[in-house]
Formats: sequence, structure tokens, C-alpha cells
Amino acid sequence: MTTAQRASRKRGLRWDREEDADWAATVEAHLAFDHDAPAGLADDVLAEVHELVREEGRPARDLFGAPEAYARAVAEERIGEEHRARTDTHGLTPGGRLLAAFGTLGAVGAVLSVLVWVEGGLWVDVSRPGVAFLSTVVAAVGLVAVAVAARSAGRLKGAYAFVAGVPAVVAAGAGVSVAVPEGRLVSVPVPVLLAGCVACVVGAFAVPERVVDRWFAAHPPTGGDDAWFARLDGLLRGRHGMTAAEARGHVREARQHLAAGPPGDRAADVFGDVEVYALRFADGPRREQRAARRKAYGSLLLLAVVTVLFVDEVVDSGGSVDFWLAAYVGVVGSLSWSAYTEWRASRGGGPVGSGALDRGGPESGPGGPGDLGPGESEADPGGPGADRTDASGPGRPDAG
Repeated sequence: MTTAQRASRKRGLRWDREEDADWAATVEAHLAFDHDAPAGLADDVLAEVHELVREEGRPARDLFGAPEAYARAVAEERIGEEHRARTDTHGLTPGGRLLAAFGTLGAVGAVLSVLVWVEGGLWVDVSRPGVAFLSTVVAAVGLVAVAVAARSAGRLKGAYAFVAGVPAVVAAGAGVSVAVPEGRLVSVPVPVLLAGCVACVVGAFAVPERVVDRWFAAHPPTGGDDAWFARLDGLLRGRHGMTAAEARGHVREARQHLAAGPPGDRAADVFGDVEVYALRFADGPRREQRAARRKAYGSLLLLAVVTVLFVDEVVDSGGSVDFWLAAYVGVVGSLSWSAYTEWRASRGGGPVGSGALDRGGPESGPGGPGDLGPGESEADPGGPGADRTDASGPGRPDAG
């Protein structure tokens, strides 16, 4: 029996065909990485598939179709709005973003430790300016990571506050580096540094995401309609990546809709949960473009940092080519290409501004019925707060 045939999931599933095991693994991967499925959903879905495959005696692909399409259908039918409303344009919760940032920091540190080990030997000299520099880098990256997580939670003021702390940390670190005396402080085995970086990565994966999410969770708005609409604006701009103009347009439309209703109606009663309501505005053809734009911004920021380090390496090298200079050239080229391709993806559709919700109605833009006019919402027709229903679900066994 092959490895795939012996493959066992959390529920002890044993697939009789290797192709079914591969199909199930593909479905599980797409649910996890493309659709941010909640824990346990893939196990439940594959258990149902396994039972039907055994009963029918046919391959899973014949019964349910391509694994990518089946995963997408499962996500549409069984991943509720409440779950998707907690994730941003990349399918990450605020806690997931923060843990991913520190995991990435640890991984980068581990790679650099290995490179230092290979190039310089087992021991590395640590100086006071070096400690100040490393502490400054870790603190600055930590502040940026917390700011990104706060923005993903829709807490824009908190995000701006953490970003504002970055220049202060950098200035303080630069001052300390200049003030402390030069010279070796201690020699440390590189494996110790490597173990610390690996521990950071392991810790990032070991800490439950939901625990970190509580740090950024916002209580339901209690300050009346103004607080509810402010929270909506923060979620649209922070979690879902809309521009300020787009978000203001959607908030204005929601305010107008509320004002047109019976006097005394409250936004929370009319529109429901603010996170779900923000998701309904954000869903649509522009969602992938907003995600690509955010990736492009991140690549450009990282490119700026690496370029500064690259210039510094060029100055120190005196024109000679060494390993680190070649590495910087490769990283700068890779980041430049990533930023370019992501920016092109973000420009894949026409602009969306602010305007009426009803497509083709008297308030829609000059494009006529069915076109997105200036500022038209991406929400479903029917006005703010209209319920969304999924028209399709996972294929049935007879669909193949």
C-alpha cells in the first residue's frame, strides 16, 4: 500500500485510491490557504466525501469535480459571513497577521544566522553598537507589525499611534549606537542565535491565533450611530483595504439610507453587526485588486528598507563584489519585480468611487444599467444591509 493510500487525516480516513488521497489533500490545502476555512471544516467535509466515495465506488474527482472548484463551492456554502467578516483582504485575522510577522522575523533571522555561520565561522563577536542596532530593528519591526494588525482590526487610530512610534525608536537606537563605546562586548556561538530565531518561529505557530485576536477585538459600538459609522469606516479602510474616498462614500450612503427610514431607528438595529455589514460592502470584483494593492505597498516598503541597506553595503565594499553584495542585488531585483507585478494586478479594474447603491437606477453613474457608476457600491443590489445568499454549494455526488 502506497503512502498516499495509507494517508490518514485527523479522523483516521484511509483512501483506497492514491488519486483520492491527492484530491483530498488538494481540497484541504485550498480551503486552508485560499479560503481561510475555520478549524475542523476540512475534516468534516472530507469525512462526508470519504463516505460517499466508499458507497459509490467511484473516484472523488468523478463525483465532486475538480478539487479547486469543490473547495470554492464548500467555502461559499459553509463558511459563514461571521467568520469571513473577521478576516482581511488576505484571509488573515489581526492575530494571524501579528503572529505571521513575528514568525517571518524569526525565519529571516535564522537564515541570516546560517549565512553568518557559513561565512564567518562558529563564533560571532557582539558589540554594544551591534546590540543597539539589533534591538532597534526588532523594536521597529514589532511596532510596524502591531500597527498592521491594528489596521487589520479596523482600529486606525491605534495603527497610526504605533507607526508614529517607529521614528522615535529609530532615532533613539541611532543615538544609543553613537553614544556607547565600540569594541567587542562578548562572543556568542552562532547556533545560540539560530536557536533563538527558531524559537521565535515556533512560538509564532504555537500561540493560538484566537488568543492574540482578543488583544485587538473591539467592543460593539456603544456611542450611538456616530460610533457605529466610525467603526464601519475603520473596517472598510483598515480590514478591507478601501481607499478613504471609497469608505466615506459607502458610509455616506448608509447614513442616507438610515435617515430615510423611520425616525428613531438605530444603525445597529437596521444594518446588524458592523463587521458583517462591512464585509458585504467589501465583497465584489474589486476585492482581489485591493489585496494586490496592499501587497504592492508592502513590497515597496520592504524594497525601500533593503535598498538603503544595499547602498550601505555598496559604500562599505569599496566597489568589490562579495557574497552579501550579490545577495542584496538578488533581493532588490526580486522585490522590484514583485512590487511591479502586484501593482499591475491592483490596476486590473476600473476605479470605483462613491455613489448610489442600486445598479441601473436613476442615481447610478453614466455607464448605464449594470455598470458601476461613480462611487457605486460593490454590495448586492437591494440597498445597504441587503442579505446575501449563496446560490450554489458543493457539487452533489451525481454532479459528476
